Amino acid sequence: MVIARSDDVPEGGRVVVAVDGEEIGIFRLDGRLYAYANYCAHAGGPVCQGMVVSRVVEVLDDRKRSLGDAYSQNHVNLVCPWHGYEYDLRTGVHAGSAGIRLRSFKVRETDGEIVVDL
Repeated sequence: MVIARSDDVPEGGRVVVAVDGEEIGIFRLDGRLYAYANYCAHAGGPVCQGMVVSRVVEVLDDRKRSLGDAYSQNHVNLVCPWHGYEYDLRTGVHAGSAGIRLRSFKVRETDGEIVVDL
């Protein structure tokens, strides 16, 4: 089903649309599209409307001593605005528990349109 135009989701951007009674968030990161239900696995919050931020990681020295925190260069998280649950934007997996994930949809672009398989 066509749910948006390609121009609606620039690099680093998103669009949240209602389709057949369900809200779906579409994100573009590094040229790829990702689609998730706008429903946080924790308490049902509007996760796709949350902040998109680099994951915070602890930096360790050779002896595993903490050197403080830094932003990851490889992981980008989606943060639910209700309670701060974080999910990897590329996988939908919760940052702290691999058994928790967002409901994802197959998404593709065809002729300037974004198509989601519901």
